[in-house]
Amino acid sequence: MTSKTKQNKVQSVNDEAPQFSEDRSGKSRRTFIKNGLLAASGVLGASASIAAVSKPAIPAQSPDQLKCIDYGRSFLCNTAEFNSVRMWIESRTIITNIKSGESTVYYQGASCKSENTFGERDLFYKDNYDFLPIFGEGKVLVFRRHANKRGDSYRTIKKMEEMWGANPVLQMPAAKVVTVLDSFEKIRDATAAGIPIVTQTEFHNDKTGLRAIIEAPCKTMNISHPKKMYQVDTGPIVFPDLSKKYGVQIDCLSLAFIAFNADHFADFVIEAPTPIMEDKKEVSVVYHYSKIESLPVKNTIFALGNV
Repeated sequence: MTSKTKQNKVQSVNDEAPQFSEDRSGKSRRTFIKNGLLAASGVLGASASIAAVSKPAIPAQSPDQLKCIDYGRSFLCNTAEFNSVRMWIESRTIITNIKSGESTVYYQGASCKSENTFGERDLFYKDNYDFLPIFGEGKVLVFRRHANKRGDSYRTIKKMEEMWGANPVLQMPAAKVVTVLDSFEKIRDATAAGIPIVTQTEFHNDKTGLRAIIEAPCKTMNISHPKKMYQVDTGPIVFPDLSKKYGVQIDCLSLAFIAFNADHFADFVIEAPTPIMEDKKEVSVVYHYSKIESLPVKNTIFALGNV
């Protein structure tokens, strides 16, 4: 492990395995961290150490083989002295180069509001904005959504150590029981029983040779008993643009909501600059979930418990 790698170590803590850290020889007991990145082989489950290997990663497995995160108990805990902020993990997106097998995992933190942190009073800024971070590649992509579109302030990318410290701890316990919901009846029963549900959506782009898996807790599940149909509607999630390769891969990510009611397609509504029209005149531009895209995918639905 290089000195740079040591400085950017990411720790992982979970219920099923001890924390993986450096042994006395200076080598990782399991995997190696690269550039402080919150990234990993796509085969990692919720009980695995979070790392990016210094050699090509093992290719990501298909969704029905990939372990689910227990999102109700998963957090990214930063370590900066000035603010050791803990953020709930709201979704993860795994991007794999199909040819090399190398994968990167991106973790979406929950949204919050711009605040006067640790102030004596007036804890929210008057000119307030939404604040949502995504971690990966040793970087943090932050979305700041004001009431209207303002220059280039909507998305910024910084090195992890420039935000809340270079060595965050990932609290990501594995779901102890995972059941594939491969029929309407199972989806219906898990929904009615109040069992946590997680979805994985896999798709790829032949031109770029990239594959992605979007995993998220299902916040809204619609059930039609007469039609024997379900419909997932959840977000925000991290939507990757696989149509081209970006200089910095994290820059391909956008915020979106996802909906699907079958295993072979998904519709996304992506946050994008959206004009506000009055009397056929543009009076303002805001960031809003308005860009709709439909893709052929493979959807898999899981219950985090017995059905």
